[in-house]
Amino acid sequence: MTIPQATLEEMIAAARGELEVDLLIEGASVANLLSGEVHRADVAVHKGRIAGFDCESAGSVINLEGKILAPGFIDAHVHIESAMVTVPEYARAVVPKGTTSVVIDPHEIANVWGMDGIRYMLESSRNVPLNVFAMLPSCVPATSMETSGASLDAEALSELMDDVRVLGLAEVMNYPGVIFRDPEVLKKIRLAGPKRIDGHSPSLTGRDLAAYIAAGIRSDHECAGVNEAREKLRQGMYIMIREGSAAKSLRELLPLVTPKNARQFLFVSDDRHPADILRDGHIDNMVKTSIERGLDPILALQIASLNAAQYFGLRDLGAIATGFRADIVVLDSLEKPHVEKVIKDGILVAEAGDICVRLESFPIPKKTSMRIGKLNPKSFEIRAEKGAARTICIIPDQIITKSLHCSPKIDNGNVVSDTKQDILKLAVVERHKATGNVGLGLVQGFGLCSGALATSVAHDSHNIAVVGVTDDDMHTAVLAVVRMGGGLVVVQNGTVKSSLPLPVAGLLSEMHMRDVAKGIDDCIDAARRLGCAIKNPFMTLSFLCLPVIPELKLTDKGLVDVARFQLVPLFVQ
Repeated sequence: MTIPQATLEEMIAAARGELEVDLLIEGASVANLLSGEVHRADVAVHKGRIAGFDCESAGSVINLEGKILAPGFIDAHVHIESAMVTVPEYARAVVPKGTTSVVIDPHEIANVWGMDGIRYMLESSRNVPLNVFAMLPSCVPATSMETSGASLDAEALSELMDDVRVLGLAEVMNYPGVIFRDPEVLKKIRLAGPKRIDGHSPSLTGRDLAAYIAAGIRSDHECAGVNEAREKLRQGMYIMIREGSAAKSLRELLPLVTPKNARQFLFVSDDRHPADILRDGHIDNMVKTSIERGLDPILALQIASLNAAQYFGLRDLGAIATGFRADIVVLDSLEKPHVEKVIKDGILVAEAGDICVRLESFPIPKKTSMRIGKLNPKSFEIRAEKGAARTICIIPDQIITKSLHCSPKIDNGNVVSDTKQDILKLAVVERHKATGNVGLGLVQGFGLCSGALATSVAHDSHNIAVVGVTDDDMHTAVLAVVRMGGGLVVVQNGTVKSSLPLPVAGLLSEMHMRDVAKGIDDCIDAARRLGCAIKNPFMTLSFLCLPVIPELKLTDKGLVDVARFQLVPLFVQ
């Protein structure tokens, strides 16, 4: 969405009332996050910017008697890929909920397409009513124990670090690399220069935490509780309060927020899935929940907008004040705020929960996302060995797992799925470089009685993860994912029962978010008919491949003991 820019002279004249402004918003009260008060004011807007609180003449007038004006909300850390839609479709969903700016970490698509993936996310956001800023991914790949589609070193990242919409270096997950001064990690940190460096340091404490912060890392969204957040707060970190789909910290961390320290907190969604956005909301839901739980409305709105703007150096966002961009949310009240309208750069873009401007689609890059080696049902065979087998145990509603030693079911010298003990075969098929890698393991907790589930959304390298009762169905499920160019699939007795194509890098769909949400629900329903009792089996499956989250995970290279940070054999020696 392109807005003509006013000259310096024109903005000064507009502020003095010497010319007709484009828009006057009259009758409302302003939640002034700079003065900390709510006051009655008419807001003049000219060429996308606020020209002051009065005017002589306006091209158009919007009367919002009795309403509250607040600055547009800012999501300070989000992986849009987790919503499984392209940037225009993401904007269609979140802008009506009051989000006018997002700071993305395109870590997921970068693991598939590298720098081309980051450029795609930025380019596809140019004509949407949403400010999209980026932090460059710091860990692609996350580890050497998996095969990703790209590897981004400091030299590669330097191509975009000077881009005006790039605000710095995204979550530095490799905190051992920081603490022990890995040269490549330090190159990336130096590359950021004066720009922001976001953190990712769960459970880091004491001198190791101090060393991590001393590198210039100033935020964290992985605080496990109030005590951890308090220690990081005392050491100067900004605390990102997260309400994702898998990980939530709002209710736990909110008691730490006081009028004296509230400026050190930001709201983020991180990984929020389509159904949660559509049903529960986005940053607006965090604002509402915070107020319901006793936080002062002005503080809640500051955390939702002004704090992020100031943290990232976005000097013309986060407040309704002269010279700021006219990104405005219209609320019905402050006590129980509901977003009624959204104004972006002085244009009404959303009303009554729907976008009211045309969204342009953006062409998908002509890049393959599915290159697997030779595969057949025998690729999933596991030869039995003596002793117990390491088995991934799912913990309900968690992305961490337990590592169990179990006696697997054996048939003709091969390990097979054991539905009575709920121990199923799990595989990760490499899909970027056609290496032919197939990591094999066992998992407990899915509850499948028959069939197989597969997905190309498998954090962080996004190979194809598949769990199933038979090798034939696992093979059929993987091939179905490949044919779609990526996505989710449910197979039973060699037949695809439900599927959701994700043809953009095997991660995103060009469909509306509501259609994607329905597609996910259909796949989940099909999985339930096979006996699966997990609330969201595809999300669970995707995190079983993440080798930086304890205890036991599986990649295309094999089982990873996360505590030892190394590959381990399936059978206990």
